[in-house]
Amino acid sequence: MPIIKILPHAEYCPEGATVSAPSGTSICEALLDNKIAIEHACDMVCACTTCHVIVREGMRSLSEMEEGEEDMLDRAWGLEPDSRLSCQAILGQQDVTIEIPKYSINHAKENH
Repeated sequence: MPIIKILPHAEYCPEGATVSAPSGTSICEALLDNKIAIEHACDMVCACTTCHVIVREGMRSLSEMEEGEEDMLDRAWGLEPDSRLSCQAILGQQDVTIEIPKYSINHAKENH
């Protein structure tokens, strides 16, 4: 099972975290399943950028980015070359390290 290392984030996991999830699971699902309440205002249908993460290690292990995700990421706060929408980034066989950006473009939390 691949491991996801989450770098420290003041709100979601101040100490950082390490979780595991089966291959074929999205990063967003894996975080939520492990009590890391990352925002996902569109219910993981690639219609917002609230679940934006930056993949610091392991990008090659994730599913390829599709055009819809690329288009949506153009709207994300703090976009970097290794940005992904965590709801669209599907885990492969290798471990990944992610950073959750400090801010989101969402003005109100959805509390899913």
